[in-house]
This record gives sequence, C-alpha cells and structure tokens, in this order.
Amino acid sequence: MKKNVHTAGKSRKQKKIMLLLLELLIILLLAIALFITTKLSKIEKNKLDMNDVSINDDLSDETKEAMAHYKTIALFGLDNRSNGSLSKGNSDVIMLANIDTKQHTINLVSVYRDSYLDTGNGTYQKCNAAYAKGGPEQALSMLNTNLDLAITDYVTVDFNAIIECVDLLGGVDITITDDEASLMIGYMKELNELTGHNSTPPASGGTYTLDGVQACAYARIRYGGGDDYRRTERQRTVLTAMMQKAQKSNILTLNKLINAAFGDIQTSFSNTDLLALATKVFSYDIGDTTGFPYEKTTHKYDKIGDVVIPCDLASNVTQLHQFLFNDENYTPSATVLSNSQQIISNTGYKQGDGH
Repeated sequence: MKKNVHTAGKSRKQKKIMLLLLELLIILLLAIALFITTKLSKIEKNKLDMNDVSINDDLSDETKEAMAHYKTIALFGLDNRSNGSLSKGNSDVIMLANIDTKQHTINLVSVYRDSYLDTGNGTYQKCNAAYAKGGPEQALSMLNTNLDLAITDYVTVDFNAIIECVDLLGGVDITITDDEASLMIGYMKELNELTGHNSTPPASGGTYTLDGVQACAYARIRYGGGDDYRRTERQRTVLTAMMQKAQKSNILTLNKLINAAFGDIQTSFSNTDLLALATKVFSYDIGDTTGFPYEKTTHKYDKIGDVVIPCDLASNVTQLHQFLFNDENYTPSATVLSNSQQIISNTGYKQGDGH
C-alpha cells in the first residue's frame, strides 16, 4: 500500500512538472509570436485593389499549368527622397523574383526600366512610368499584360535602404573593374553627402568587401559602365550577395537588419504571408539571373527620351517563360501578340533588329 501511495505521488508530481513545462512553452511561443508581429508591423502594408490589377484573360491553360508551382513576386526599388512615399514615383528598379517551390531556388529577372511597353490604356513609353502613374497596381498590370504573367504580390523598397543593410551585414564581397572603381567616385560623393557617411572609393579594380555606400554606388553605375543592362546586372549581384550573407548571419544581426530595413518597405503581403515566405526563402538558393528584354535595341524619342525596344516583344516573352518556368511549349497570348505588333508599328523595329 505504501508503494502505491508513493507511486501516485510521483505521478502527480510528474504531471505538475509537465504542466509547468507546457505553460512555459506556451508563454515562449506567445512571446516569439509577439516579437515577430512587432517586427513585421514596421513594414507598410498595402492591400491591393485586385480590380485594378490586370491579368491577361487569354492565358492558355498550358501556360497556367506551367506556372502552377512557381510564385512570382514583383520587386520595385524607388528613390523616394523627393516625396517620402513608397506608393508613387518612377521605379528605378524593377525585378521579378521567381520562387520555384519544387527545386527550392529563386531566379531573378531585371526588367530594364526604360523598356518600351504598354504602361496602361495603350500608352507606350518607358515601363517605369507605370508605378508613377498608378502605383503598384498599375505596375503589376504592366508586367502581367506585357509578359503574360499573373503576379498578385509585390515588395517595394527605398533603394537607399541598401546602404544601412549592407553595413549591418558587414559588407558584401564583390569583384569590380578599374572602370567601375572610377565611375563609383561620383555616386559615392552624392551618397556620402545624403547619408552623412564618409566612405572612400576603391583605388582600382579587384575583389573587395564593399560597405553600404560603396555597394549602392556600384549598383547605380549607369553611363559609361554598360548603361542600364550592366547596371541591372550589378543590382542583381548586390542583391544576391546580400541574401547569401543574410542566410549565414546570426539572429542578432538579422534583428538589426529587420529594424533598419523594415521601415523602408511597402508590400501587399500580410504578416501571415510574410512569415510563411520568410520560413522558405532563407532555405532557398539563388539560381540564375538575367535581364529583360533579351533581344533589344535602343532609340531616342523627343517626347520620352531613350528607350529599350524589345525586338520583338512576343519572342522575348517566349524566352522569358522558358527561363522562368522551364516552359518550352509556351505560346504568347493574343494580348502579347497585339502589344508586340503595336511596338513594331510604333518603332519600326522588329524581330532580328536587336542584339
């Protein structure tokens, strides 16, 4: 009988310990949830009016099936010093981040900001004007209708936020040329004045751990450095290096990164969506990167300036779908074919005229 009483007492004690551990676990989980929610609340949320986001209704079932296990997100970079808003302004950076949920890779495509496309209602001009005219809804519509995509989410950042983020990561390792080192000087002078930094440019080409000002200047090189084609390549290089460095960072660094960057971000994602996305992205590898359009030429028009003309749009979009979705059987929709023909009519440049 004494043995049974002892056993019963021990059992009650074990239950109390288990209950206490369970309560501590619940408190810990709630604290983590509160911490994460507080961090995510720093990001400006913008619920899109999907009635204002166009997706081509003539996409084929085969195209939709090819895109099924991918999540394509539009990334916009703004210089919002003049208006302080992430909802307006020309998008100096336009990227597609294409997440392959099967292969666990992310491919990046830079859409050249001067690309001559339909920015809405049959108005053909530089594609970065779409964001300035109608915010993210019109910018997404521009991408969807011209490129046969079905993007419903976006992330917009103030491009100057890259400076603080790179510094918090301890810099990013990038190889630069002698010409790039020379061209960075002017950009760095402006950025130092704007941010109060005192960063010095690299003396010559080589492989360096670039600080925030240096990395931002490198990503902004345009004239004399390969124009917009090479600039977007540099932007993808910096973004890739940042993601790879962040994946290796400790929780303290990531916390500082979040505090620094999240106030300069606007997105259509909810906190729940962001949480789900974050748990995946940091385990994914950066795959291939490229620029769009592939075959192109440039021309200067009096009213809209220098533009990048796809030669032609339909063939370029075909290559894009092969790159993004491994879709070798893609056929352009009637909308893309119509836009392609209109660009040829407006510019005189057709397939085979590009480089």
